[in-house]
Amino acid sequence: MTAGKIILDEAAIRRALTRIAHEILERNKGVKDCVLIGIRTRGIYLARRLAERIRKIEGESVPVGELDITLYRDDLSEKAEQPEVRGTEIPFEIHGKKVILVDDVLYTGRTVRAAMDALIDRGRPRMIQLAVLIDRGHRELPIRPDYVGKNVPTSRDEVISVHVSEIDKKDQVILKKRNTPL
Repeated sequence: MTAGKIILDEAAIRRALTRIAHEILERNKGVKDCVLIGIRTRGIYLARRLAERIRKIEGESVPVGELDITLYRDDLSEKAEQPEVRGTEIPFEIHGKKVILVDDVLYTGRTVRAAMDALIDRGRPRMIQLAVLIDRGHRELPIRPDYVGKNVPTSRDEVISVHVSEIDKKDQVILKKRNTPL
């Protein structure tokens, strides 16, 4: 039994990503000059899934990249252990493109700020949009997502855990109290 409440199961995640894919296509009038960049770790898998849905809907492929923001975090000096940098893989030019950043959970906004800093170091996108599976509130920075799978109001003593089959062998989103074992 999982300690916590399942707020999205596999089917709900699939539906949310399909809806986000349609919203991306509608807002951008297709995918011309659009690229998807997933924030490590789980944002990468969500970006790949979005790209696949867009390909099925529109019949066009969207380039997908991976962004590691470890060295751009503003809490890096507060971490006791040495950070593990896994690398960024963006095998295409972002200058002049509509970059859609993809992440699993939006909380304080600090991860997204770090991701934007990392992107701008690589080039000057025409526009940056944000797609998240879960928006849990509690922003510390003025950052708002363009595409949201589900808004989940939380308290600060709660944690959202996103599980993707590529890593966790199961797709689900769980809401639990902080320091509660899975």
